[in-house]
Amino acid sequence: MLNLSDYDMSEERGFLCRHNANDVVLSGELAVIRDVAMSLPQLLPTGRVRDLLVERLPLIHLPLDEMSDAEARMCMVHYSFMVQAFVWGEPKAPTVLPKNLAVPMVALADHLGQQPLLPYSGYVLDNWGLVDATRPIDLDNIYMIQNFLNGQDENWFVLIHVAIEAAAGRALANFGPVIEASAAGDVATTRRLLEEVGETWHKINSIFDRMPERCDPYVYFERVRPYIHGWRDNPALPNGIIYEGVERFGTAAQAFRGQTGSQSSIVPAMDALLGVGHAVDPLREYLDQLHIYRPPAHRRFIDDTRAASQLRAFVEKARDRGLTEAYNTIIQAIADFRTRHLEYAASYINKQQRAASGNDTEVGTGGTPFMRYLKKHRDETAARLISNAANAA
Repeated sequence: MLNLSDYDMSEERGFLCRHNANDVVLSGELAVIRDVAMSLPQLLPTGRVRDLLVERLPLIHLPLDEMSDAEARMCMVHYSFMVQAFVWGEPKAPTVLPKNLAVPMVALADHLGQQPLLPYSGYVLDNWGLVDATRPIDLDNIYMIQNFLNGQDENWFVLIHVAIEAAAGRALANFGPVIEASAAGDVATTRRLLEEVGETWHKINSIFDRMPERCDPYVYFERVRPYIHGWRDNPALPNGIIYEGVERFGTAAQAFRGQTGSQSSIVPAMDALLGVGHAVDPLREYLDQLHIYRPPAHRRFIDDTRAASQLRAFVEKARDRGLTEAYNTIIQAIADFRTRHLEYAASYINKQQRAASGNDTEVGTGGTPFMRYLKKHRDETAARLISNAANAA
């Protein structure tokens, strides 16, 4: 049950790409895509990145049927960074995305089952390499492939997420065995597996704690965050953007949510396993909307976990103190993760003084009033702790 390879996942890498993205070679006509995208750290400081992208990047009709999945995903990384740079790389946001970016961006998104702008998968999951291929994925052995400006803070912000995704793989590998053991009424095995998941969450939170080491709040807000916004519920682009040359869109402006850590599949998958729900309100609607921004295979993993898991009911019925404590340890660890996320949102965004068009201190990159959302999600998680008072064993 829930064999990770069936969902384009692995125990060693979790939701991270299973191929080595840094080994993907884009040759022939595709090489220009990589060359132009990788020059963004040189183009953005000029203040005329739009003219340069139009001038240097031809309209390329991607041979998607002939490309490997790894090649398509690397093209998605490069194009999505160029799209974001075009939209947010100059002071006033444009109303039209030119066809040399719009047409291949939409084609790639359709091919990969994603939305036509920078997704979390393009920013994090498919955008890292190993410094030493013989060593594991860890903060001292990974680098970011595609950048906007290529500063330490930008790299560290993304690499913290990469390391968290890799660490989560061990917990995700336990999902199937946990569901099977709990369905069989096996208290001891379920408890042992949940304790392993709890240990993994301790590691995840330890990695998350390291964000301030090399990512400064001011630099993040001024040099990292501006480029990852979307154009849905963004005051700078209230009507969205016209994708020039995309036949099915015509001249109608399109609005898509920006890249956000909330598009990571780790916590939603844990919620599905643990039976953590969120009240039906606008905040829940936002979480549901984010689901389509994840890679299709990862969406299936979350959906299949939610459909199969009866873990919470089993823990409540078993009335075993050790099992309940193992379950609650994970709930508390996720609540702690969400608390730390809330603290970072306050210091890295909400408390920054100089908001600019499209980079509002009150609006998240996904287009939401993020402080209120994060508080609510944290509180709803903590409320799912199971009382041990009634457990006799």
